[in-house]
Amino acid sequence: MLIRPVDSRTTGVFTEVTAQQAGWELLNMAARRLNQGARWSGQTGDHEYVHVILGGECHIRTSQGDFLHVGQRADVFSGLPYALYLSRGVTFEIEALSAVLEVASCWVPTDQDHPARLITPADCRIDLRGGGSASRQVVNVIPPGFDCQRLVCVEAYIPGGNWAGYPPHKHDVHREDAAGQLLEADLEEIYFYKLQPANGFALQRIYNAEHDAVFVAQHNDMILIHEGYHPTTSAPGYTTYLLNFLAGSAQSLANSDDPDHAAFKQSWGPLDERVPVVSSD
Repeated sequence: MLIRPVDSRTTGVFTEVTAQQAGWELLNMAARRLNQGARWSGQTGDHEYVHVILGGECHIRTSQGDFLHVGQRADVFSGLPYALYLSRGVTFEIEALSAVLEVASCWVPTDQDHPARLITPADCRIDLRGGGSASRQVVNVIPPGFDCQRLVCVEAYIPGGNWAGYPPHKHDVHREDAAGQLLEADLEEIYFYKLQPANGFALQRIYNAEHDAVFVAQHNDMILIHEGYHPTTSAPGYTTYLLNFLAGSAQSLANSDDPDHAAFKQSWGPLDERVPVVSSD
């Protein structure tokens, strides 16, 4: 499913989806813009939340403590993120300090309590994955093993002409081996796109034995991955940013490659010199 933004360039939500709209059980997301001085208040209720600062600076005041001067990058192409994890039963208020603040919030149901945690650029491990035209950068914001119940969050950067999630992979069946080791998790996933320059585009294929679709993703679009293999390619001349939120049968990224294309890993060559796209510097 492809969701286009509704953007008035003023304070408010510009891309959003609820679990009910998506037709699944867990993931909800909203991307919001706040102009300087604007405030947004909310409560987590029976959900765990993560607020990822896409660009700008803010104060976040919560019933579990205040987090001041959060955010340092101007936009997602200017550095690593700040993010705030909140568990259930927490009230919060976000106040924009910069001329423009953009924040992406994701929330999923939870029946557990975990401590609030501010994630800083120093906490975000960078992985350079693939090789050749399948080279990309992955920034781990809430990786598997983070102190929460379900959420996983990563950022990915794809140089123009390159592919991500390649060989094509999927995570739509929960599978364990005879020893109980997880082989593949059943995960819902949201892809939130930004492009540099903003008039660029990327292609997202989603397929399995029953269905095959290709979506043209543009700046601030959202694509929902219910099931199937789902590689992405960035148009030449443009850098693609992906904010990925996942939740499902395990707090994991365990997945399976398409066996028709898995052999490509043996010959993809050295990393593209354009990665990393962003760094802590």
